[in-house]
Amino acid sequence: MRDTSEPPAGVPWHSLSIEDVHTRLGTSGRGLSREEVARRQERDGPNALPAARPPGISGIVLHQVKSPLIYILLIAGVISVLIGDIKDAAFIILVVVINAVIGAVQEWKAEQSALELQGLLRVTARVRRDDRWQTVPAEELVVGDLVLMDTGNRVPADIRLLHAANLTVDESLLTGESAAVQKAVGVLDEDTPVSDRTNMAYAGSTVVTGRGCGAVTGTGTVTEVGSIARAVSGTESAKPPLLIRMEDFSRKVGLLIVAASLVMALAALSRGVPPVEVFFLAVALVVAAIPEGLPVAITVALSIASSRMARRNVIVRKLAAVESLGSCTTIATDKTGTLTVNEQTARVVVVPPGERVEASGAGYTPDGAVPPLPPALAAAVRHLARTAVICNGGSLYQEDGRWVHYGDAMDVALLTLAYKTGLDPDRVRNSVRVVAEVPFESERMYAAVYYRDIGDTADTRPGVAVKGALEVVLPYCATMTTADGPVPLDAATVDESFGWLMENGYRVLAVADGRVPSPPEGAPDLPAAAPSLSLLGLVGFIDPLRPDVKEAVGVAHGAGIDVVMITGDHPRTALAIARDLDIARSEDEVMTGRQMDEMGGPGSPSVAAAIGRTRVFARVSPVQKMEIVDALVGRGHFVAVTGDGVNDAPALRRANIGVAMGSGTDVAKDTAALIVTDDTFSSIVAGVEEGRFAYDNIRKVTYLLISAGLSEVVLFILALLAGLPIPLLAVQLLWLNLVTNGIQGVALAFEAGEEGAMQRRPRDPAEGIFNGLMVRETLLSGMTVGVAAFSAFWWLTASGVEETMARNLLLLLMVLFGNFHAFNCRSEYRSLFRVPLRDNTVLVLGVVLMQGLHILSLHVPVMQDLLGLAPVTLEQWSACLAVAAVVVVMEAFKFFRRGNET
Repeated sequence: MRDTSEPPAGVPWHSLSIEDVHTRLGTSGRGLSREEVARRQERDGPNALPAARPPGISGIVLHQVKSPLIYILLIAGVISVLIGDIKDAAFIILVVVINAVIGAVQEWKAEQSALELQGLLRVTARVRRDDRWQTVPAEELVVGDLVLMDTGNRVPADIRLLHAANLTVDESLLTGESAAVQKAVGVLDEDTPVSDRTNMAYAGSTVVTGRGCGAVTGTGTVTEVGSIARAVSGTESAKPPLLIRMEDFSRKVGLLIVAASLVMALAALSRGVPPVEVFFLAVALVVAAIPEGLPVAITVALSIASSRMARRNVIVRKLAAVESLGSCTTIATDKTGTLTVNEQTARVVVVPPGERVEASGAGYTPDGAVPPLPPALAAAVRHLARTAVICNGGSLYQEDGRWVHYGDAMDVALLTLAYKTGLDPDRVRNSVRVVAEVPFESERMYAAVYYRDIGDTADTRPGVAVKGALEVVLPYCATMTTADGPVPLDAATVDESFGWLMENGYRVLAVADGRVPSPPEGAPDLPAAAPSLSLLGLVGFIDPLRPDVKEAVGVAHGAGIDVVMITGDHPRTALAIARDLDIARSEDEVMTGRQMDEMGGPGSPSVAAAIGRTRVFARVSPVQKMEIVDALVGRGHFVAVTGDGVNDAPALRRANIGVAMGSGTDVAKDTAALIVTDDTFSSIVAGVEEGRFAYDNIRKVTYLLISAGLSEVVLFILALLAGLPIPLLAVQLLWLNLVTNGIQGVALAFEAGEEGAMQRRPRDPAEGIFNGLMVRETLLSGMTVGVAAFSAFWWLTASGVEETMARNLLLLLMVLFGNFHAFNCRSEYRSLFRVPLRDNTVLVLGVVLMQGLHILSLHVPVMQDLLGLAPVTLEQWSACLAVAAVVVVMEAFKFFRRGNET
């Protein structure tokens, strides 16, 4: 057949007749020829989404050095080389290398953990070509191919249905709806939204029941999945908060270094110090001021947090995402599969006139039961369940110790309910002989099975079991079966029960049975059969909450984090779930996608204001979800977006931090920075907690290193102003940083999380890492240590102690200061005496080891020559220890701060 097909993009295939579809696609009932397929494959390319290339080792390593702090360190290294201090330069370069190695290894491991298990379109398809059916890889499909789909098949491309026999499709990955969609072949209006296009089957969705045949209208990127992928690729990602604060911090550090260097240089020059010597002093000050260990310590803190997150079912794909999740002020979560288990459950049975019976358990396993009931009511519930089993196309059985199910979610849920009432669905089915059946169709909104009980005579009127929408079934009911038997139908009472179920977010099916006057011919619908039915009751279905999600939402609220639900589900169902979780309380907090459009879209002031007070967004499209997230980010929130489907990908990309579900699509996983392997909202909250722990540890490390650097700057400037010799040589400064900050800074990254982290409100997104508290505690501790060290050095030189020995004792004192201060930095809120040592054995061992290493170096000739050291007496060491204890002034600071806060 000659290629007369039109490019699929933009064509409203759902609004065309079957004849027009054949004509415009250039196909027929015989399918395409092999030659035509080859031409179209060359024209359109493979039926596959473009795969994202994983970053190579060089790219990962380069990513690690793209940090302003690293740039400053490299500049300091170059300056050290220029003045001939190769040791200083080598140490700085070593720090940069260690940082790159640690970060690269961790990021590479995270990428390996996040490898996709299977491509979204990597499936096979049953296709008709050259007038015969054959199986081909889905990647080889072309526009115009005729594709056959059976129950359980993954839809391999966008398809316009030409035939559908009881065809239902799970499109939750695309629309967010957990219930399967009934498909038909009729022509629809051109403006019908994607979620209501019942004559289309979209790539990536799954056939739940029935069989269908259709013509491929779009492949690869020219599908609904592909259009979302294009939206993702063109969306700019919000910058993680850690990078924002690091950039701000590095600018402040740089300004402080320049200012301190200028002050020292001017003072030295005014005293007649030669310019070359001034330059050496400036370099020493730069080495002292720059926290060389900060990038390594931050990387270690993030790496440790990512490992802890992995133990709590959160895989980190980018290290900066660890702290980003802990910084979030709003979690915008999908409903289906994230807050709920994504399984329909028959939760409530209402037996006329209004007896409500709630079944325990959730999902497609008969774990749970109907509570003990009066015998008559229990019999009525079993009667309803038996009827629902007879009118049922699903399967639920045990295989190798596990429960296996097939078919429509509602049918499987009814089978689960039957097990809970004590019935065996197989025995029920074996007790009847099906005479005829009417499968569920969206046009009918009911299903019916005509049957005879085994043992019935030919004269016995056939029975009929019916389930469907109440408004369709109720007109055929003359009576309703109560616990006391059939009574005349009370429509008002039934409507009241129906309204209660709907208000509480349940999907409702009516179940009825009765007799027909004569054996049916064919499969007559209810109007033709004219049965006399008795309403057995209503069944309320719900996609249940995950068991731990309510507690997790409560923890998020306690942490000052807003939880917003964004779903494609019905607003009543979404509101019912939101009420259960205390996400929303009234309808005023619910907004639909249609209401957004009617109000003028996300750019209008009215919508922007409404988004600020809305907690549930229902019936929204993928683009609208992205626009909602955009609006939240624009209002100053750090937004974490959760999701599992293709429809979530644009919002995941636009958010500050995207969190994909492990069972979700590859598109979502590729877009997100974090992947939750067990799909639970509680793991997301656990990730937030670990993120806060990580940020706390980063603050502790920063506090230690910056205050240590400040103390050294204060020491140098005071010594210079007092006319004293240089207190410490550059090589001694490097040694000091190695045995204190270099080890202790990294050790602080192993600190266990502090109690109360999830009782604090989120930080202001605009707040830098150096907030008021950090500034006060850094100034106090840095000035205290600096002044104390200067006083000791001044006293030593004034007492006639030789300059080299004075530096030796000062270096020992500074090491002890660092040891004490490391323990003080373990908490910004609690006394160091209240933080258990067992919470960080790495720090304890590190301090003991480094103090021992320094004492050892005092007695090793090589170290004595290299660092200008000499042995000290026990009395001298004890005296230095006593002076170093001055840092307990920070305990007083914490005490008075706690008193002011209370």
